[in-house]
Amino acid sequence: MKKLLVSGLLLIAGTWAPLATALTLENPYQLMDEVAQSTFDRLNNEQQKIKADPKYLRTIVREEMLPGVDVRFSAYRVIGKQLNDTTAEQREQFVDAFSEYLVVTYADALAAYDDQTLDIGTGQVTDEDKLVSIPVAVLEPNKPTIQLEFKLRKNNRTGEWRVFDMIAEGISLLSAKQGELSGLIRQKGIEQVTQELHAHTNKPVTPLERKE
Repeated sequence: MKKLLVSGLLLIAGTWAPLATALTLENPYQLMDEVAQSTFDRLNNEQQKIKADPKYLRTIVREEMLPGVDVRFSAYRVIGKQLNDTTAEQREQFVDAFSEYLVVTYADALAAYDDQTLDIGTGQVTDEDKLVSIPVAVLEPNKPTIQLEFKLRKNNRTGEWRVFDMIAEGISLLSAKQGELSGLIRQKGIEQVTQELHAHTNKPVTPLERKE
């Protein structure tokens, strides 16, 4: 399961993302397609720069992905029941640290990129829809197809869609991170966990293991 989630991160990195150019945030299906296309185009076109400096992957993640992710919503879900026991300043610091934590996680996943292609589900949403699940298949020659499902939510205030979770074989990435970090927040406090997340972002890029 860990290997499958790692493989899935290759795609989430191509979907939890804002582009350097404007994203179509009003349509979740178009958002997924634009982000994936832009991210994987850069992976293909900038391999020389990536090989010279693997940390450049983090630049791609920041530029092509983060604005398409509802980082604040995800971070607040990770904090969980402790949210009401935190100050506004503590929450902002945690959101910033969690954002960089995602950058490092996705950069490590993208370091394993090897000419995968994507098949992104299509569909329509109505004005009343607030949540949508989009199936995505990761295709690679001579390897099993990885089936994923991305969860997007519509912001009630702005009307914009962003990704907040990925499901692989029934396992929610958001729930997994919530289980991992909310317990630490309860034990150590949000400020200590924020510091640990920042420390994690200083490590070198480490390609994550792919499923054979």
